[in-house]
Amino acid sequence: MDSRPHRVVVLALDGVLPFELAIPQRIFGMARDERGRPLYEVVTCSVRPPGPVRTDADFAILVGHGPEALATADTVVVPASDELGPALGEGRLTDELTAALARIRPGTRLVAVCTGGYVLAAAGLLDGRPATTHWAYAEHFQRLFPAVRVDADVLFVDDGDVLTSAGVAAGVDLCVHIVRRDHGTGVANDVARRTVVPPHRDGGQAQYIERPVPDPRQSSTTRARAWALARLHEPIQLRDMAAQEAMSVRTFTRRFREESGLSPGQWLTQQRVERARHLLESTGLSVDRVARDAGFGTAQSMRQHLQGVLGVTPTAYRRTFRAGDAVSTGCGE
Repeated sequence: MDSRPHRVVVLALDGVLPFELAIPQRIFGMARDERGRPLYEVVTCSVRPPGPVRTDADFAILVGHGPEALATADTVVVPASDELGPALGEGRLTDELTAALARIRPGTRLVAVCTGGYVLAAAGLLDGRPATTHWAYAEHFQRLFPAVRVDADVLFVDDGDVLTSAGVAAGVDLCVHIVRRDHGTGVANDVARRTVVPPHRDGGQAQYIERPVPDPRQSSTTRARAWALARLHEPIQLRDMAAQEAMSVRTFTRRFREESGLSPGQWLTQQRVERARHLLESTGLSVDRVARDAGFGTAQSMRQHLQGVLGVTPTAYRRTFRAGDAVSTGCGE
């Protein structure tokens, strides 16, 4: 079995945004196995021989690899740039960028952060696929690339071997999601703790929230969320959550969506899926017991939700992350 770290190659284009450029190194570079060994190797390359690359800030970066590094990648990440040239203006690549991308091996996973999606789209790699980008560019992106199914209302889109994210912090969410997909919630949560970022924001969460910062003169819904998290295994009614904040159901629902970008019901389902994933990975509880402890009630209900979110059954998910363990599946599969 190949035990080498998964190689992530980040393509730094002129005009690259330093924050987005640093996300893969920070997130993937933190991922370790149970023996403390790195799970990823992250390198940065340019479309030209090693040397300086302009950023959108008042400094350049010195990149130590040329485009040949793309041929060694298991995953290629294209961060945002404000100098995309014809990719942004005309939907086509320069000859230099076309030659660089041609080095990528078939089957390599492709990831775009924010406007990096223009590069993948201009290369024809998003045709017929769902994708997202920063909400401010979404309408232009769709006009320029009508063959792409653009969703401007999500943080990121996982389409298997091609993944795209919205702007800035959504790139962090996407990279943490990839770590979770590759190595499970335990590793992803450890990375999130060490980098002090949320361990999970679902890709379907709203990209743009009209009132992202609650009015300090008004109550928030923090207490209700903490109350619900402590009793996910129990039936939770919307009116009970609203009562924790002494709000009407209507006011609570509006305030909750303003603060989180999700309805209370969507948020509860998200938390229960995360609880189920954790229990499936870290315990030998039967599928029926996991379903009850996560608040789904029945194994069939949990199966439907996990297949909807992850595309796999509970037993298949557990098999992926607990290979070799003796576990009880109960009768839920």
